This record gives sequence, C-alpha cells and structure tokens, in this order.
Amino acid sequence: MILEKLEIGPFMVNCYIVGDEDSKEAVVIDPGSEGDTILMTLAKHNLKVTSIILTHAHIDHINAAKALRESTQAPLMCHKDEVKYVTTSPAQALMFGIRPTLPPKVDKTLKEGVVVNVGKITLRVLLTPGHSPGGISLHAAEQKVVFCGDALFAGSIGRTDLIGGDYDLLIRSIQEKIFTLPDETRVCPGHGPDTSVGFEKKHNPFF
Repeated sequence: MILEKLEIGPFMVNCYIVGDEDSKEAVVIDPGSEGDTILMTLAKHNLKVTSIILTHAHIDHINAAKALRESTQAPLMCHKDEVKYVTTSPAQALMFGIRPTLPPKVDKTLKEGVVVNVGKITLRVLLTPGHSPGGISLHAAEQKVVFCGDALFAGSIGRTDLIGGDYDLLIRSIQEKIFTLPDETRVCPGHGPDTSVGFEKKHNPFF
C-alpha cells in the first residue's frame, strides 16, 4: 500500500492518499486545501484517483474537493447526512475567514458497512458521528489502519461545539466502532500525529 499523509491548509488538515501499488489506483481522503500539492503527490507515484472520500464536510476538510474532482473526474463520496454541509461550504468558508469556492457535487453517498475498493485494498465504512452528524471512518483491515477524520485524535477527540456536534454520540462512536478494532490498528486522524487503537484505549484522557 502507498500511503501519503499531507498536512495542508491553514487548519493543518491531514489529507491522505491511499494507493494500490499494483493497479496504481488511489483514493484521496479529505482534500481540505492545496489541490496542486495533492495532484503533484499523485503524479509522483503515478497514481490514478478512482474515488475522493470526505470523512465529514467541515470546510477545512473539503475546500479542494471541487478542484480535485474536476481534475481527476473521480467521484466524490460522503455520508448522506454530510451532503447539506457540502452544499453550504461557501458559507462555512466565510465563517472561518477562508476564501469561498463553489461547492462540489457529491456523486455517491456512503453508509455503514459499504466497501470502497482501491485496487486490492478494501476500505470499509464505519459510521462514527458526533463531531458531525454523518462523520465516517474508513478501515483497511488487511493493512491494519483506520482513517477516522476528526472523531479521534492522539490524546484527544473531535470538538462537538459546532453545528450537529454531539459529545455523548461521539464517545459512543469511538468506543463502539474504533476501540473495537484490533489494538495494533494504526489510527490516522484528521489533524495531528498518528496513534494506535491500543494506545488510545489506555491513555486517552476522555476514556
């Protein structure tokens, strides 16, 4: 598996490029900004984007989605409960002092248990709301990695004071969907350093 983590934009969002070494197919997870940087990284590995996935639709995670979709012609995917936030992304941008762009089109909605194939890599959708109503995580079981957006961080959890946030729901999502994965599973969050399921179960102060 090819895995590139790009820390991009004013909010230092982690955008992930996951590629299959044999087929050269790739998925881009959370293209928050710097579309040119994402495209250059794809070109470096000679990867073809077959899907673009949003773990959730807060502006810091989606602001390059439209440009990336138009450049690659890859379908944009998120949970159905996030679509309304995609369509209102220009208003979100203004709220946070970011230059607004036209919202991208969502081509496909994802739900719990759906599998997205990237060559031989399979990413299974886990519904992990709480930071946002339709927040999802993506679990690559064979590679022992989970991409969890802003649900769980190293030593912390996602904020729940934004529209649609729910603290109790977020705690339950993490406990039931992420902490039930094998302890050695690598956790790739939406901001900050990687961690592991086992480490967070033992040391995260919110649990």
